[in-house]
Amino acid sequence: MTAPDAPDSAPRAAPPPAGAPSAPAAAPPADLLLDVRDLRTHFPVRRGILGRTVGYVRAVDGISLRLRRGRTLGLVGESGCGKTTAGRTILRLIPATAGAVRFEGRDVFALPPADLRRLRRHMQIIFQDPYGSLNPRMTVGGIIGEPLKVHRLARGRDLEDRVARLLEHVGLSPAYRNRYPHEFSGGQRQRIGIARALALEPKFIVCDEPISALDVSIQAQILNLLDRLQDELGLAYLFIAHDLAVVSHISDDVAVMYLGRIVEQAPADRLYAGPLHPYTKCLMSAIPRSRPDRPRDRIVPRGEVPSALNPPPGCPFHPRCPWAFDRCPAEVPLLLPMPSASDHLVSCHLCH
Repeated sequence: MTAPDAPDSAPRAAPPPAGAPSAPAAAPPADLLLDVRDLRTHFPVRRGILGRTVGYVRAVDGISLRLRRGRTLGLVGESGCGKTTAGRTILRLIPATAGAVRFEGRDVFALPPADLRRLRRHMQIIFQDPYGSLNPRMTVGGIIGEPLKVHRLARGRDLEDRVARLLEHVGLSPAYRNRYPHEFSGGQRQRIGIARALALEPKFIVCDEPISALDVSIQAQILNLLDRLQDELGLAYLFIAHDLAVVSHISDDVAVMYLGRIVEQAPADRLYAGPLHPYTKCLMSAIPRSRPDRPRDRIVPRGEVPSALNPPPGCPFHPRCPWAFDRCPAEVPLLLPMPSASDHLVSCHLCH
């Protein structure tokens, strides 16, 4: 049977059987900051009185990413696809099952505690929930100043001055330093979280859906703030989100994630102009438009997202794909570059 035509538009656990590897990576660019290779994070499922392992939840199942200095990589996908787990595993907040993460050439997973502590100054995170990520018992000054105390970078008057500058940098008054988190709005709390992430002058920040819990009127302000800070400080972002319209605004490159795997990756303008993977097409067709009266082709995938505990064989998207054929359930597609564009990677049998 031939393929149909596609439309235009914790401690380490013993790893379960691995899927097919990604394509070999090209030579790294000179300004490469973060290099993620075949990263896997599998959580054991235990049952019974003895707590025997009966399976693994494959939250992240072999992803490879590269991020250059001063750029933003958007990581998008449905809720539960493994985006947040990937971000936290990269920061070594969650133990990885397999794979490697290199930051400025250093293997993050192999660093001893003392070296890892020093590295954490350069790798920070902005959490999704501006309410739950701030300690309600601490003042704003204490929250922002705590990283500086932990790393012994400032004390006394110098600490107070640096906290004041950080508050001004994110658009808040230094007079707020003695207030508590419950006295602020959601947008102001997220600004405090951003100031805390900037305190150690990092080079790389994981933005874990930093605007999804905010009002629409505030989201643009936070995005503009992140843009300005990147221009001024030369920051690199891994911007995790499920809203493709937001990702298109802030990202230089976009990786689309489904069921723990990257299914498509390309520069943002190319991906939005011509998505190739069926899952990416489904996501793009769901983006709200400014002219809802204009007709468009809505592509709705079949069924529900499969469980990461028991993913389908072959292509993970094939049970829901409108264009699946007999090769899809039998063979895992590799993430390969397109012949016409080496920086546009697609994991789909229809494209290769």
